[in-house]
Amino acid sequence: MNAFSRRGACPALSAPMQTGDGLLVRLNPVAGGLEPKLLIGLCETALRHGNGIMEVTARGSLQIRGLTVESARLLAGEVNALGIAVRTGVPVETGPLAGIDPQEIADPRPLAEGIRAAIEEAGLTARLGPKVSVVVDGGGQLAMDAVTADVRLNAVRADAGVLWTVSVAGDGRSGEPLATVEDDAARDIAVAALRMIAEKGREVHARDLSGEELRSLESLRSVTPPSVLPDISPSRGEIGPSSRLSPIADVVSGAPAPKLPISPLEGEMAGRPEGGAVERSRPPIGSFDLHNTTALGIALPYGSMPAQDLIALAQAATTLGATEIRLAPGRALLFLGQPESANAPLQTTAAALGFVTSATDPRTRIAACPGAPACASGRIATRDIAEAIAAENADILDFTLHISGCAKGCAHPGPAALTLVGGENGAGLVVNATAKALPAGYRPGYDAARGIGRVAAAIRSARFQGETAAACLTRLGPAAIAQTYRQE
Repeated sequence: MNAFSRRGACPALSAPMQTGDGLLVRLNPVAGGLEPKLLIGLCETALRHGNGIMEVTARGSLQIRGLTVESARLLAGEVNALGIAVRTGVPVETGPLAGIDPQEIADPRPLAEGIRAAIEEAGLTARLGPKVSVVVDGGGQLAMDAVTADVRLNAVRADAGVLWTVSVAGDGRSGEPLATVEDDAARDIAVAALRMIAEKGREVHARDLSGEELRSLESLRSVTPPSVLPDISPSRGEIGPSSRLSPIADVVSGAPAPKLPISPLEGEMAGRPEGGAVERSRPPIGSFDLHNTTALGIALPYGSMPAQDLIALAQAATTLGATEIRLAPGRALLFLGQPESANAPLQTTAAALGFVTSATDPRTRIAACPGAPACASGRIATRDIAEAIAAENADILDFTLHISGCAKGCAHPGPAALTLVGGENGAGLVVNATAKALPAGYRPGYDAARGIGRVAAAIRSARFQGETAAACLTRLGPAAIAQTYRQE
């Protein structure tokens, strides 16, 4: 096994990951956004050294595909020459409009920087697995509630001002809440949780912490008096007082933990962990009001586009006055700096190039990996199948359809209502599970779109007035759906 073949790691610029179409690198600019000319420069280097496919992931990372060992080194040198600083270490993520959204409860960036510094000071970076992550969500128009994390901090309003609800192991809805506290205590609890994870090993996540360990974290609350800190936690009740001095100050100072220390491992962890995003927040597509200006969100269909099309879009944006392009969770780009009057012509250009410019576009409901022939692991032409389904069955796509070239399920690791997965027997259909599950039925890969068309026709015929397609699928059940999919 060579240095590039280990799966499960985040593919940093200095540690690419082997995929079916060569090596892949994932970039997260420290600045959060890029000048259009820098995005153009990245696309040009991807054309020189990769296969020309650029991706924005479900969590808002930029990926370059189709590299070799040698070309990956050349690409890294050219990225450095462009002056693009990429983030390394434990991912501590904030929303794409952090600090500039007038609707956000609080700017999450100072707290996120404090957590990053505390992680480094505590020596946790090399001791945590590459997919351990933190989300600091200030709320607003593009909240991060759909993104899973080991530790998440959500801004909430209280009589005392802004507080932070700390939760673990989930997204904005499913995470286990621990406490609602002030900034410093929120930082300390977050780092304490990460220390607990690190002490259990690099394969461990917050979901692996025991109930006793979680209760010990709950006890590390700030000392804000009850009169200042009202009951704003829906599941924990009133938050009581404690000592003003944080009982886990040693976490931030880097002092040894009570348990036996673990020897650090060498290596770099970079890139945000991918997958697990739950479709719940407002899609990052369309216009977003900012202070005296707007941001325009444009998505990549299925998360990827040829580099030359991204170059064309960035050039048009520059001509129209855009000064910054930010990556957004939901496989999108946010264009900033242009006058509001430029948004319509920019959308027109993007639509002509094949980008997604409307949140109602049926392609936003389909997760599809590159598939065959782009990826050597792909057994079916995922993108061709996705385009056919989106064109013919837009009226029933109110659920997530996952189209995976193989059983790895890279584009959507979590369960989906329906999943088409390529295999030796053709295109298998998995109902309400992941691509790794045993398919309930098969048909030839070239005919998979017609099979989904059969399912769509059954939904149209069977659903009640006002019933969603997703609810109708649940009512029909896996056996009937699979039988319908197999019908000629």
